Amino acid sequence: MIDNKFNLGFFPTPLNELKKVSKKYPDYNVFIKRDDNTGLASGGNKTRKLEYLIKQALDANCDTIITAGAQQSNHCRQTAAACSIAGLKCHLLLGGDKPEIYDGNLLLSSILGAEIHFTGENRKGEDKETLKKKLENKGNKCFVIPYGGSNFTGAMGFVNAVKELKEQLIEQKLKIDYIFFASSSGGMQAGLTLGKELYQLNAKLIPISIDKDETNGLSLEEVVLNIIKEGGQKLNINKNFQLSDIRLNRDYDKDGYGVVTNNEINAINELAKNEGVLLDPVYTGRAFYGMLDFLKEKKIPTNANVLFWHTGGLPAIFKYANELK
Repeated sequence: MIDNKFNLGFFPTPLNELKKVSKKYPDYNVFIKRDDNTGLASGGNKTRKLEYLIKQALDANCDTIITAGAQQSNHCRQTAAACSIAGLKCHLLLGGDKPEIYDGNLLLSSILGAEIHFTGENRKGEDKETLKKKLENKGNKCFVIPYGGSNFTGAMGFVNAVKELKEQLIEQKLKIDYIFFASSSGGMQAGLTLGKELYQLNAKLIPISIDKDETNGLSLEEVVLNIIKEGGQKLNINKNFQLSDIRLNRDYDKDGYGVVTNNEINAINELAKNEGVLLDPVYTGRAFYGMLDFLKEKKIPTNANVLFWHTGGLPAIFKYANELK
């Protein structure tokens, strides 16, 4: 099951120490996992999910992919790139109205050949069945990828990522105590949780919530639990997960999805100017700020080895240029 994928990225992604950040927070050793370097149309963590989702679509002899997101969706940009590699037609349902000028991820999705449908207030795939029916009436065989690529198939990308990380930790003779990452659609969190059990990775996950809105009437915790329950059965993981097991830090999402505050700006500047690594304003900027706040306020035990999982998102920087300058 773990090998049933369509290769799209460059793996393993680097695992490095953030030496200057560690020096600034001397009670901790801080590391970074560079999924911004997966290579697919400027990289990002969705490449891992798409390797499994695209393979499933090809195995079903589909010729058209439908997925959805915000106009600056990293998932949609990488889906468009994956479709161009796999020879599939790509249709993107993107929230909001059509802008006069395309920029950031929206521009790249267009260049990569996606057909874009603007869907107003709906940015999480609420209109996918209507579009699917319309395209199938024209003779297309459609495969719908859920919002963020977050189902069990997509989560397999991060089950596999835990295997990759564990091999790197063994090779580097390193133990990680805490893993911080942005959690928005749930697939990465579910995959890491399943992978931790499957590969016996003894590290605590601290997912930072990015989007306080529900997805199709479900909280993010419920979405993650549903994926984990399905995955537990299919991977023969003998643990009865409950909603209380799905931890999600919601201390930093009160401003809402895609709203850039001084927190995100300060985090972007700190990592860029100290380590030469670029974060994005929506996901990694918020999650990295959350991690720094944990370190500053000593919300986790001192002398811990802390890993920040960089999920990518570089193109969105250009959309938010006015806020960041």
